[in-house]
Amino acid sequence: MDSLHISIYVLGLLVFLALVFDFMNGFHDAANAIATVVSTGVLRPQTAVAMSAMFNFVAIFTVGLHVASTVGKGTVDPHIVDHYVVFGALVGAIIWNIITWYYGIPSSSSHALIGGLVGAAVAKSGTGALVGGGLLKTVQWIILSPLLGFILGSLVMLAVSWIFVRTPPRKVDTWFRRLQLFSAAAYSLGHGGNDAQKTIGIIWMLLIVAGVSKAGDATPPLWVIISCYTAISMGTLFGGWRIVRTMGQKITKLKPVGGFCAESGGAITLFIASAIGVPVSTTHTITGAIVGVGSAQKASAVRWGVAGNIVWAWIFTIPASAFMAAIAWWVGTHIL
Repeated sequence: MDSLHISIYVLGLLVFLALVFDFMNGFHDAANAIATVVSTGVLRPQTAVAMSAMFNFVAIFTVGLHVASTVGKGTVDPHIVDHYVVFGALVGAIIWNIITWYYGIPSSSSHALIGGLVGAAVAKSGTGALVGGGLLKTVQWIILSPLLGFILGSLVMLAVSWIFVRTPPRKVDTWFRRLQLFSAAAYSLGHGGNDAQKTIGIIWMLLIVAGVSKAGDATPPLWVIISCYTAISMGTLFGGWRIVRTMGQKITKLKPVGGFCAESGGAITLFIASAIGVPVSTTHTITGAIVGVGSAQKASAVRWGVAGNIVWAWIFTIPASAFMAAIAWWVGTHIL
């Protein structure tokens, strides 16, 4: 990848925009990590977001940088990336996040960023700028992550129901109120580990383009890793309450045992995805797990209309953010 001459001011602006996106990712997706533990009454909202934010940051010590590498080098051709493409991708993703947060739609910040990269890259160089293998893997996991969350959430729910079939409901409720603290922490760990890396990948790509980092470097600079994990943790701390209601109660009514099963199934899915370097959506994952838990009890326990509306938001996220990013790319070529 050839280095471009980018002024320190433009580079600083783009790094700032990337961290703003990362903050909004945590803000927008906080509901994914805390909705179940709040809606079941196990934790108060303030306590839940503080715990989630802490484990978002702790994830820095538990996972590698496979997802960052996929986003930074495996989505669009690195040779066509410049500051205009990065600007367009970030602005497009941020605008879509603001729109979906305002209307309380649990869409995917991850896929908004992927869509933003696609839109800005295609606006500059056409479809030949896309890396088919990396995008195919991302698209496959748009389907696989909620499906895997659904399967694991329902299997854990069925296993728990079978194991505690003769246990008094009051005792089950007491036990799982405690166990849900661990499952919520695990999900927050998976959330931070997968989502923070997406912004790390964007900044890493930008630094390589600017000649600050080398394309052959095995890892990005340490300050990039720390700042991205800090930004997503702070975003989670100020969480998006509009989406909590949709995720926590509108899809299906959850009790502590159901919250534990949904978070456990979702966390396992996120750890698997992070291990193989796939930038999945925490929104898709936990939604699939919640629906799986509801379905394991009875199909009528799930409000399928609400779940269907969420799916439509998933479908529109990549093309909508790509369209906005293409416009932002054009604006960027005139103002940067």
